[in-house]
Amino acid sequence: MSLIFNATLKAEIADRLAGFRHWTPPEAVLKQAAVTITIGPEDGIAKFLLTRRAPRLNAHAGQWALPGGRIDEGESVIEAALRELHEEISLVAQASNVLGTLDPYPTRSGYLITPVVIWMDDLSNMVPNPGEVASIHPFALTELTRADSPIFMTIPESEKPVIRLLLGGDDHIHAPTAAVLYQFGEVCLKGNATRVHELEQPVWAWK
Repeated sequence: MSLIFNATLKAEIADRLAGFRHWTPPEAVLKQAAVTITIGPEDGIAKFLLTRRAPRLNAHAGQWALPGGRIDEGESVIEAALRELHEEISLVAQASNVLGTLDPYPTRSGYLITPVVIWMDDLSNMVPNPGEVASIHPFALTELTRADSPIFMTIPESEKPVIRLLLGGDDHIHAPTAAVLYQFGEVCLKGNATRVHELEQPVWAWK
């Protein structure tokens, strides 16, 4: 599969999402949230966007994150994802930019996060909202097809494997962001029906 930013890649990802059978979570009282996996061009290469959370946030300050947040009352998953994308990094996307969704991921902190895959032809207008985002970082989709990533670890606090997704030269991310991106790579780039809801977060992320 070519990872050049073009119509062929867009169609392949959209087709794989359209054919993907979603996991249905058990009934539970969880807060609903949405995140965006936003794909756009940089020098002709298809890239996805990660942010560094603002250092003064109450939760998970300074960490890698996908644009997203809690779904407001009366909002759909798609509406919340598009709103959060605009609020956090000033990108204006429409429903026509949405290629599909992946499995919801239940977090230890009580959220059910639904990833929304968005295709943007132009990233030039993105600007971080300083109240929420310290910086925006485009990464090539090839980061999600690396032979050395992800790494699955064991911890005494859980029987589930902790996922660590390698990023760039010497960085890494954990679930939920790592789980969401891992499934995107498996489903949309490799064509595998891989589930991630059983992948664990590190203990420090349980709050």
